[in-house]
Amino acid sequence: MSDDPFDRVRGFDALYGLEILEVTAELVRAQVAVRDDLRQPFGLVHGGVLTALSETMASLGTLAVVVPQGNAAMGLSNSTSFLRPITDGTIHGRALRRHRGRTTWIWDVEITDDDGRLCALTRMTIAVRPMPGGSA
Repeated sequence: MSDDPFDRVRGFDALYGLEILEVTAELVRAQVAVRDDLRQPFGLVHGGVLTALSETMASLGTLAVVVPQGNAAMGLSNSTSFLRPITDGTIHGRALRRHRGRTTWIWDVEITDDDGRLCALTRMTIAVRPMPGGSA
């Protein structure tokens, strides 16, 4: 297997079923199929799934640029507003880069349901730091 961070979904993202659709330095699209184990006791998709999806998309978009420079990208701040519940179907995420700085990037993430209704909004700040251990 390759060490390329974009070749497959790993770790926690694999557990909740993340599917990456597109990754660029300005736009990331991804989706997650709703399953019973992603729902909280009242049948709604757990908010942690939506925030995890947002953080991963923003991190991947930042990584696309900073890894070749020997840097890593990691979540610094995640502020999510839940507007409408998702109970079934597919969770759709679209992250748009708003700021590209030397040490921080800012992304706005829209989470929608299968009907295109806005269900959550996230403002995500990503920290750009030297790659741990000094390796790219």
